[in-house]
Amino acid sequence: MMDNSERSYRYLDRVMALFVTVLIVSNIASSAKIVDWGISFLGVRLSFDAGTLLFPISSVFGDVLTEVYGYRRSRRVIWTGFACLALSAAVFWAVRLLPGEANWQIYAGDSAYLAILGGMSSGGIVLASLAAYWAGEFSNSVILAKMKVWTGGRWLWSRTIGSTLVGEGIDTLIFLLVASVTGVFPWEIFVSLAVTNYLFKVGIEILMTPVTYRVVSALKKAEKEDYYDTGTNFNPFNIV
Repeated sequence: MMDNSERSYRYLDRVMALFVTVLIVSNIASSAKIVDWGISFLGVRLSFDAGTLLFPISSVFGDVLTEVYGYRRSRRVIWTGFACLALSAAVFWAVRLLPGEANWQIYAGDSAYLAILGGMSSGGIVLASLAAYWAGEFSNSVILAKMKVWTGGRWLWSRTIGSTLVGEGIDTLIFLLVASVTGVFPWEIFVSLAVTNYLFKVGIEILMTPVTYRVVSALKKAEKEDYYDTGTNFNPFNIV
């Protein structure tokens, strides 16, 4: 099989663009609002940051990338997403420092900006987002790639769900721990956010399994690619 680093693909750039867009928008939504479903699970109030609605979709894109194109290509996309997320945080931070126009200060003002978008420009949520994204995405990609080899490409559902159970668990835990330690979220809602975020993310992944199957099948046929990571160097820093 030709090394996929030597090939060009018709749809890889499009999948990467969607992946990065969902990643950035979900982080902005996480900073902007905390949603309360108004129900409890085992005595825990089900509330979650709004980005949780979108973030599982980026995990689905991550599964598709690794399943079709292999870990090496997925690794480059993960680093691209990391760089774009860091850049977006830097832009929000720079905007935060700029002086506000007088009329804008009356109907909105710096306080509104800080309350809604300040999280994307503060050290706490940026650090939490970057650390959680990096660890979660690489965990998800490595596990899926290895499970594909172990299963001989069978049982796609087992590796998309199995990798998500680990990847989303790591992502959720790191994000909320760092965000809570740095004061972005109060410790009082840590358990509620952790349980709700994890269950919701994993649940969305399970519900989207039929969609994942369709997208993977279509891309494999269109790209004439079904990559197996045999002998792959899984070092996340080896991006050549």
